[in-house]
Amino acid sequence: MFRLRRPDDEQLAHFLARERNAPLTYTEVGATFASELPEGYHHVRERVVLGVGDEMWARACDGIRAWAAHRGAGMTLVPSDAPITQGTTVAVLTSLGPLRLVTACRIVQVVDDADRFGFAYGTLPSHPEEGEERFVVTRDLQDGMVAFEVVAFSRPHDLLTKLGGPVPRAIQTRATARYLEGMRAFVA
Repeated sequence: MFRLRRPDDEQLAHFLARERNAPLTYTEVGATFASELPEGYHHVRERVVLGVGDEMWARACDGIRAWAAHRGAGMTLVPSDAPITQGTTVAVLTSLGPLRLVTACRIVQVVDDADRFGFAYGTLPSHPEEGEERFVVTRDLQDGMVAFEVVAFSRPHDLLTKLGGPVPRAIQTRATARYLEGMRAFVA
């Protein structure tokens, strides 16, 4: 949903209430955790090394819990303290020039292992794209190397996005780069 102004708290509460009960806009739920991403979508796989060691691992996990990648990309999340649990629905507010984009996503899968921590969220009807994004930190148990990965598959969901040609893809590329930088800045 594009707007000229940021919605107020009451508008955001109504928006989130509606989106919490909405179905996901794609069927390949959890596919960002598979080795092969689904066909018919644009794919993203980006990774940045954050550092080495247990302290870096703890900071990287804290970054996931704090939505550091999103905040670093200039996005606002509602609720701001959304838990990283399956089923959590968040509103994501993004500025695109003079416009404000208000979308919603739902966490569809969480991973919390000795060497991987993070989540994937999927798009809801308010989102101009349909698909899934995964935000996971990993740790090599041999050498302690900690990295942050963003994996996504998406395609246009609404007419405006379909007519946008390369613009939505450019926005996604920019957002992904900013996710990586946001996480890097958080752990630094």
